[in-house]
Amino acid sequence: MKISTKGQYGLQALLDLAIYGADDYISLKSIAERQGMSDNYLEQLFASLKKNGLVESTRGAQGGYRLAKPSKEITVKQVLNALEGPLALVDCIIEGKESQCDRFECCVTRVVWQKIMENLNEVTDAITLAGLVESYKNSKRSAGIEYYI
Repeated sequence: MKISTKGQYGLQALLDLAIYGADDYISLKSIAERQGMSDNYLEQLFASLKKNGLVESTRGAQGGYRLAKPSKEITVKQVLNALEGPLALVDCIIEGKESQCDRFECCVTRVVWQKIMENLNEVTDAITLAGLVESYKNSKRSAGIEYYI
């Protein structure tokens, strides 16, 4: 499994939004400039994030996007699921997916994929945007090292 640029850029952009727009609406153009991304691409990503209830938007001169709920309530798993779809190493372990191979019941290796997915889900569900914001702020205070989003 490889997280595409949708997941990478989307998480990066939401983290930017959490850092710079805690209380205000932020334009995608300003996020794009800070993060070196295409604002057209961000529009596509934010449409999915909005559809999944992670961001909200307003139009007008002071318009833009903001988080739809507190950053401590938004997990990396939610972001990746909104942008990438269900995370899975192989098709047979996707939750709620009806189609399974004819070896599903007797597949020994399926246990391996399930254990990996359990760990991946546990980790991505435990990391919130608030935690990432805190890590970013702490990194800015460390001795001479500048971290990026």
